Amino acid sequence: MIRAALVAVVLVAAVWGVLHVGWYGHGQIVDYGVYQRYGDKVVNEHAVPYRDFDLEYPPGALPAFVAPSLVERFDYRKAFQTLMAVCLIAAALGAFLIAGLRAAVLTAVAPLALGSVVLSRFDLWPATLTVLALAALLRRHPVLSGVLIGTAFAAKLWPAVLVPLLAIWIARSDGGRAAGRWLAVAAATAAAWFLPFVILSPGGVAHSFHAQFARPLQLESLGASLLIAWHHLTAERLFVESSYGSQNVIGPGTHAAAIITSVVGVLALAAVYVAFARRTPDVGDLLRYAAGAVAVTLAFGKVFSPQFLIWLFPLVPLVRGRRGIWASSLFFLALVLTQLWFPERYWPLANYLAPTQSLEVLARNLAVVALAAVLLLEHDVLGEHRARVEALEGVRGQVE
Repeated sequence: MIRAALVAVVLVAAVWGVLHVGWYGHGQIVDYGVYQRYGDKVVNEHAVPYRDFDLEYPPGALPAFVAPSLVERFDYRKAFQTLMAVCLIAAALGAFLIAGLRAAVLTAVAPLALGSVVLSRFDLWPATLTVLALAALLRRHPVLSGVLIGTAFAAKLWPAVLVPLLAIWIARSDGGRAAGRWLAVAAATAAAWFLPFVILSPGGVAHSFHAQFARPLQLESLGASLLIAWHHLTAERLFVESSYGSQNVIGPGTHAAAIITSVVGVLALAAVYVAFARRTPDVGDLLRYAAGAVAVTLAFGKVFSPQFLIWLFPLVPLVRGRRGIWASSLFFLALVLTQLWFPERYWPLANYLAPTQSLEVLARNLAVVALAAVLLLEHDVLGEHRARVEALEGVRGQVE
């Protein structure tokens, strides 16, 4: 474990250094200013989130915003980047505890494929909590796992899609009571994060949830990218409007696309849970279904910002075997496709729906759909195809 920790530290340090040179530094679009405003209000003005100022994120995100403001000797940007580097090291170690060195290395180097957006977003915080929750569960520490997943949910909501899978796993492994206890710990932890702010400002917390769920169809989502492709093929008019902190498409079909993709995503997640519950799952099944559930959430969401791919950094590398090779290949393809247009070429997309960047976004989204399919196919279709090819080659060799 000590050796793995040293490898993770050295590798992440090297990756973090590379992310500051060459093309990685071009055309930055950063969120440091937003995060620092939150952190400074809490630290310097002793303001209460949700009551004294609007906070669009859940309360579990506050440690990532406040901690850099507490370190007065350092520039906020540098302190925040250091915190995210520590998160990446922890995520790599969590991946190592679950699936070994290969998973840790892939987790640590993934930022190179996605780009410098990793430096200025807090998504490594909930992603790290999530993989550590998985590691704790598989190492028979259910209480710690529940605390971690509850905190991850309180940081950015999306880890909730893993809760049914983990509860099913515990019920199968240790019985319904054990699953109930784990759920109670996770729920109590999440409540501990939310309840004080709900008491102080119920309207402020409600506004935060509204800001997350009422967002229109974002420019980079699957539904939007399909409509933009149709726009270029048919000259159907589409417009871009800035609201809810992002650029969103408006025009014919956008509302329907948002509803359809959201419904498809919900139905797909339900199918994932049902399929997992019908299996007698092993650890490999749990890991690939967990990565697959998050991939489905990304693929069919109304919003798909570049940093959301960080959620999969420590999850896709956990998948083993031939399926894991295909999944990692598709995942890194999606990361690279994202870096082609974000951040340096984002504004031609946002301002003019530039054809090249529109195609790159669509390709990224389809790669994530393919990733979800590879992870969630009940049969190893790729493996069966290869076996048939090898059998045919054997027959041909005998004939010759």
